[in-house]
Amino acid sequence: MILGMSASTFTLVHVALSVVGIFAGLVVLFGMFSSKRLEGWTALFLATTVLTSLTGFFFPGDQILPSHIVGLISLAVLAIAIFALYSRDLAGRWRSIYVVGAVLALYLNVFVGVVQSFLKVPMLNALAPTQSEPPFVIAQFAVLAIFVVLGLMAVRWFRPRASAPAFSAV
Repeated sequence: MILGMSASTFTLVHVALSVVGIFAGLVVLFGMFSSKRLEGWTALFLATTVLTSLTGFFFPGDQILPSHIVGLISLAVLAIAIFALYSRDLAGRWRSIYVVGAVLALYLNVFVGVVQSFLKVPMLNALAPTQSEPPFVIAQFAVLAIFVVLGLMAVRWFRPRASAPAFSAV
């Protein structure tokens, strides 16, 4: 039992959070290309990606694994991105910091998805059973290259208008 759920149910919740986070993150990323903040999608992306990283720590284990390191990095990056977005309202350099953080968090989620795909999908596992074979390396390099290009595009093109103040003086 993990947090009151069977291990299989907890895994399903963790994977569902990850898939929703990746989908919402892609919507947010592509919205950045037209300078759209997409507040609801952004909140969904950030929340599910934080929860994906947090729930990853609840899986049984007696040592720190690479997945834990990726989770810690993701949480640190997300904390900075959330601060840039909600506390600094993307002012000045905080816009670029947010974009880089959001894209990096999305990339890390996809990176783990590729790792898990090569572990769990029999056809992929047969191509790279130890994850050091060329198909795995090529897949991860391709994902990294795509995210570097998309991230650079987002930094360049994401220039949203300032959000309306939460309170206004009458």
